[in-house]
Amino acid sequence: MNAILLFMGMGMQEMLLIGLVILVFFGSKKIPEFMKGLGKGLREFKDGVKDVHKDIEDATNTRTDANNVKTDFNDVKKDFNHVKPDFNNVETDVNNVK
Repeated sequence: MNAILLFMGMGMQEMLLIGLVILVFFGSKKIPEFMKGLGKGLREFKDGVKDVHKDIEDATNTRTDANNVKTDFNDVKKDFNHVKPDFNNVETDVNNVK
């Protein structure tokens, strides 16, 4: 049971003492405002983490798209290299007809 009540190496008595000190220091009216501010701060932090994850995902998708464009360009280049000799032959034939 002692292992369950331990939080960062503190027992129940230490946590009650800290709670009492906070109550005396801030007063009963300030604690809800403090907790509300803490909640807003945590929510903003969580939203910021989500934005960073989204930015990383978008950057990864952009890199994938760029690689796809590069692959498509290389495919077109290969196709052109296959057709190029045929154009050279046509050019030679046209020059022979002149």
